[in-house]
Amino acid sequence: MTILLAGCGDLGTEAGLRFSAAGHRVVGWRRSPDKLPPEIEGAAANLSTAELPPVPADTTAVVIAVAADAPTEEAYRSAYVEGVAHVLDALERDHVTPERVLFVSSTAVYGDAGGAWIDESTTPKPAGFSGRIMREAEELLLKRLDGTGTSPVVLRLGGIYGPGRTRLIDQVRTGSAVIPDQRRYTNRIHRDDAAAAIVHLLSTPDAPAPVYLGVDNDPAELGDVLGFLAAELGLDVPPTGSMGDARGGNKRCSNALLRGTGFSYRYPSFREGYRDILAGVGVRHP
Repeated sequence: MTILLAGCGDLGTEAGLRFSAAGHRVVGWRRSPDKLPPEIEGAAANLSTAELPPVPADTTAVVIAVAADAPTEEAYRSAYVEGVAHVLDALERDHVTPERVLFVSSTAVYGDAGGAWIDESTTPKPAGFSGRIMREAEELLLKRLDGTGTSPVVLRLGGIYGPGRTRLIDQVRTGSAVIPDQRRYTNRIHRDDAAAAIVHLLSTPDAPAPVYLGVDNDPAELGDVLGFLAAELGLDVPPTGSMGDARGGNKRCSNALLRGTGFSYRYPSFREGYRDILAGVGVRHP
């Protein structure tokens, strides 16, 4: 059985390594396939174009995990909407019908919920172009695969942190972090748990739901996260101030549906995840 990773950056590569460790052949499409580890068979591909490599005939699952080249509407549309369309076109071209195709989306499709709880039944109301285009890509996937024999799965991830993704740590260290003067909830997931969730949803014998929220167990207030990081780093608590609109919207995302499939987290909250990152760079918590 072959797993095709259409888009094989940091998250896709981590998922690919896990698929390989489970005994699968893994093929990764990436613009620079020479950067992939030996466990993943690399093939040069740009998902924004229609000229994609052949799809292995025995492909049982596909992961579409792409990233925009720039924070612009044009770049997002090229990466997500056109990327999904081109991958599905390649499957049709080569007459390959995988069991499942998983698209890595974002909780940005929900916009701002004023701090309320949301789940997969909540109607998406994207506030900006990023969430709107992500939602368009989701709908394209679900529509194109309807009735084809392939199960579409959309995994809406919260903010990914982990190795090389240390934005909040860097802000606290440099003194640029600000605790919002109004309650602001944030939703995140460690890179390793996000990769594990991808593998889980494509491997579970039970038929998957069409949409899952990929966040950890603790939709924490940003001030609590920043205060925790300051304490771990032995620094003063960041000052409180106005921060304008919430990045990603102010909401609390429930992961009950994903946990209900039997998935468990290595890093159930930001505390375990950030402590692991800080330990890796030689910072010990008290």
